[in-house]
Amino acid sequence: MTDSPHAVHRGTPRKAAVAAWIGSALEYYDFFIYGSAAALIFSKVFFDDSDPATATLQSLATFGVAYAARPVGAFFLGHFGDRFGRKKIMVFTLILMGVSTFLIGCLPTREQVGGLAPVLLVILRVMQGLSAAGEQASANSMTLEHAPENRRGYYTSFTLNGTQFGQILATLVFIPVAALPEEQLLSWGWRVPFWLSVAVAVAGWVIRRKLDETPAFEQEVAQGTVPRVPLALLFRDHWRSVLRVVCAALIATVSTIFTVWALNYATGDAVGLDRATMLWVSTAANAVALLALPLWATLSDRIGRKPVFLIGAIGSPIMIFFYLAAINSRSYPLIFLVGILTLGVVYSASNGIWPSLYGEMFSTRVRLSGMAIGTQIGFAIAGFAVATAAGIVTPEGWLGLRGWTGVAIFTGILCAISAVAVATARETYRVPTGELGLPRGKDALTTTG
Repeated sequence: MTDSPHAVHRGTPRKAAVAAWIGSALEYYDFFIYGSAAALIFSKVFFDDSDPATATLQSLATFGVAYAARPVGAFFLGHFGDRFGRKKIMVFTLILMGVSTFLIGCLPTREQVGGLAPVLLVILRVMQGLSAAGEQASANSMTLEHAPENRRGYYTSFTLNGTQFGQILATLVFIPVAALPEEQLLSWGWRVPFWLSVAVAVAGWVIRRKLDETPAFEQEVAQGTVPRVPLALLFRDHWRSVLRVVCAALIATVSTIFTVWALNYATGDAVGLDRATMLWVSTAANAVALLALPLWATLSDRIGRKPVFLIGAIGSPIMIFFYLAAINSRSYPLIFLVGILTLGVVYSASNGIWPSLYGEMFSTRVRLSGMAIGTQIGFAIAGFAVATAAGIVTPEGWLGLRGWTGVAIFTGILCAISAVAVATARETYRVPTGELGLPRGKDALTTTG
């Protein structure tokens, strides 16, 4: 069975894109406030801070735990999303994220319950990871399957645009929190952003429950062609595309290094920059990304997905080097300028078009599971890149890499893998929606567009 080329035109592209944007913004607000707290707070609240370096490493490792959980969640949520529909997964993930985030804000500290505190923190972080595993894949599938064929890049970019806004919102909430006196910050101040997730979950549920299922999936249901075991079909016929997405998704290392590791490094003893100011750097960069993402996506609808993605994959590691150099210069104007160019402009080239690029590698029958599993395995590696970077800047280093230059080289290696994966992929921006994921696409491991 092939997807009907007419199905997507019966949908409501704007409604689907707006729902994806709002839901992703709300959900990733929850996800990103953890990153800020892990970089600035948790080493002092949940871990033994008698050895600050070890406590910091442990705190950053909990950030990566969610990325380890995401591949597991991708298998389950991907299966159910391709079996029962995109809408159900979009609602479920939002509720799970809201509940787990609120409970993190209620956790007792290490001083209160000892070693149980970090254990509970890790459990709830795993729940966040399970939620995030299905969020972007379901939202991307929803928007792609509603979008006109010649504007799939533009409409699917709304999911990532919402993600960026969620990060801005999370950072803005943390700026006044980070400015609190140390005693108030560590006792109750850090909890407030997590408690706000209740409102986040309720608002997202109201929005998403009113969204229509995609015409492409409804057509499968009507024709009785929904696969009983989507994962079996995925790994039988589309394993090459899954592997390619895994490698391409390593580009997310740029985001985790910039937003988590660099924040911790810049505000730590080695550099000693102001916490609130560095949070404003991230806010400014993400604000610029809100404008850059749809522009890059629109360009990909005109010249292709591959050249736009490669601009980001090749340019981002170069910019990360200059950004870390700017941090070590301790020049705030230079940090702001290079930070905005790095995350807001160059990285947005890859970040804005991967929803369409990856989604177009699969047919409707396995699109959600293919995107979820491929991206979440790649994102898991990117998530643990934060802990790896923390190890690189220790005196011992890691595999011969040391200091901030070692972190930049490490980021460049992962970006190079991503660039090769996309450079050898098939170009799909002009392929009709109904022909996406057909044998030519799944077998063309080394065919260029």
